[in-house]
Amino acid sequence: MSVDTVSLTGWGRTAPTTAVRFRPRTYEEAVVAVRGRGPRGVVARGLGRAHGDAAQNAGGSVVDMTALDRIRSVDPATGTVVCDAGVSLHRLIETALPLGWFLPVTPATRTITVGGAIGSDVHGRNHRTAGSFSRHVRALELLTADGDVRTVLPGTDLFDATAGGLGLTGVILSATLALRPVSTSLMTVDTVKAADLDEAMARLATSGDAAPYATARIDLLASGRATGRAVVTRGEHAPLEALPARARRTPLDLRPGRRPAAHALVPEGLFGRTAGTLLNELRHRAALPSRTGDLRSVSAFLHPLDAVPDWRRLRGTGGFLQYQFAVGYGHEETLHRIVRRLVLRRFPAFHGRLERLGDSGPGWLSFPVPGWTLSFGLPAGLPGLARLLDDLDDEVAAAGGRVFLARDARLRPELTEAMYPRLAEFRALRRDLDPSGAFTSDLSRRLAL
Repeated sequence: MSVDTVSLTGWGRTAPTTAVRFRPRTYEEAVVAVRGRGPRGVVARGLGRAHGDAAQNAGGSVVDMTALDRIRSVDPATGTVVCDAGVSLHRLIETALPLGWFLPVTPATRTITVGGAIGSDVHGRNHRTAGSFSRHVRALELLTADGDVRTVLPGTDLFDATAGGLGLTGVILSATLALRPVSTSLMTVDTVKAADLDEAMARLATSGDAAPYATARIDLLASGRATGRAVVTRGEHAPLEALPARARRTPLDLRPGRRPAAHALVPEGLFGRTAGTLLNELRHRAALPSRTGDLRSVSAFLHPLDAVPDWRRLRGTGGFLQYQFAVGYGHEETLHRIVRRLVLRRFPAFHGRLERLGDSGPGWLSFPVPGWTLSFGLPAGLPGLARLLDDLDDEVAAAGGRVFLARDARLRPELTEAMYPRLAEFRALRRDLDPSGAFTSDLSRRLAL
């Protein structure tokens, strides 16, 4: 096991902190790392894709799980896979897709670990029908503070605290996952423009089971009657008969994603609102009013930014904050007010995405609630940004909504109980399971989790 001292940030490259990093290669070494954690505690870390400080531990220890990356078994008959927590979603897709299986849930990037996906209880464009990642976990092995390894099953309090628990109940060592069957490695995709936010929401609301993957790319710089205009895409895994004859010979080949258009790579966050407005205009005009039945690879449709190596560097050296919130049905006016506030403040918000969410999962700190979620990025150094986001937090909390903790870097602790009503149960379980506070992170200290 390697041990060194490193400076770490979240994916947004803000608030760097220093920690001792353990990189175990076996479960036994992971136990040694947890027992040798030191007084500032320890937290597991995967590929570093949490945008905020969930996988940082200033002055303490982190357990880098990326060397624990074995796929232990794949049952091609049932689609059940057993793997270490450090396996990336990319490797799972590479392994399972040629066998006719795919991840039932994948977020906007495949470069996260299985442990990170469970600890954040990530969701994808198909949350309305598939739920979040932990819904498809059949069992997990959890290293707890006392050095024991426990098998944790769905339906138990420990599972519900671990799913979305941000690594604060222990180190996930392995997981058993249920995959979904697919016939091809392609997606059939429909695309349509929406003139404003109301139309974008209406088109997402009419997405049926025939197109369970749905998202709207929102232009958060357009104003006036174009406020909230969007390009809505809906898709499903393509059946064999939808493929051209040549592609039917190798229907499950993992095809690379198409590289984004050149204007998608320009750092609008770095160049400011004027350039961002121009680029959004070009993007919106380039999209045809409506297209149906396009064939795209799963990578191009579900993970378009993965085609751009370390795209966060395009946002400049000051880093960025990713803000994602959810509000329930009946609180659409809150969503409208937040979009209008962003437009009026003229902040260069980028990567705006609007999606519908389905039923909540069992995780006590899981993010999704039935309703709407909007996410966007903002350059971290904008004057007045902290005040604006504090005001948005208040709007979201007043509507009974919540922000996504795995992406958070600055939420005020007094709002967490309002946003996550099962937080008291989570804290009580942590006290019983880990009375010495072995598992901790910058986020858990900041929000008193």
